[in-house]
Amino acid sequence: MTAPAADPPTDPETTDDAQALRTLMRADLRAAMKERRREAVSALRAALAAIDNAEAVEAPDALPAGSEHVAGAHAGVGSAEAARRVLSADDVRALLRTQIAERRTEADVYETGGHGDAAARLRREADALDTYLTR
Repeated sequence: MTAPAADPPTDPETTDDAQALRTLMRADLRAAMKERRREAVSALRAALAAIDNAEAVEAPDALPAGSEHVAGAHAGVGSAEAARRVLSADDVRALLRTQIAERRTEADVYETGGHGDAAARLRREADALDTYLTR
């Protein structure tokens, strides 16, 4: 059974903050790519992908009857489109905290396993994302 779509935040300011944070992250991603900062690029790409995934709406279990000519097709222009979920700034920051925690936990595992270079890389990625929590 699919979860219901999240209701849009009632405060438009939090939606604007979330959009501003995402815009800043995308601009910083472009800058990091130009400067060839691999850890920042990797962290920002993963974080932006996590945000995009969180906004996705789950597909319904049962599809309505569609075209008689193509199996599984929906009739009409735009009939298969669905509005994406709207995340608040707090939702985006929670996703970033999860990304940071995962990297730091994995860095500890790598450190324990004797892979200090990989652990350091993951910590640099976590530090790159940590700057967006205070903005």
